[in-house]
Amino acid sequence: MTVAEEFQRLASQLRDEQPAYILAEMNDLLTKASGPEIEGVSAAPIADPYLANYVAAMVEQAAHLRGVRPPLWTSGVAPLARPVFATPWMSLRAHLLLESPVPFRRRNIFIDATIGDRV
Repeated sequence: MTVAEEFQRLASQLRDEQPAYILAEMNDLLTKASGPEIEGVSAAPIADPYLANYVAAMVEQAAHLRGVRPPLWTSGVAPLARPVFATPWMSLRAHLLLESPVPFRRRNIFIDATIGDRV
């Protein structure tokens, strides 16, 4: 299965109850993908605005790390109107505001920059 096919397969599973596992699998896939493979990823029909933005930001971040342009469809995903933080704890919000990767910040999603790092 190609990266583009696997990406679509995973995106179709985002309707499941536990999207965190699917997003982690997508992140692993994109981390291993080459620049041309990332450029070839097609838009996935994701109805939930948060998940659509999260996936678009992951693709943009992967493209940036490979030194390629993200697929054009990512620019068509409208950023969230309100910020979403990875944790409800107010004490961590300043950290998340500073450490979130740029593609996530542009989409009003604030996560730790070490997303995807493995122990």
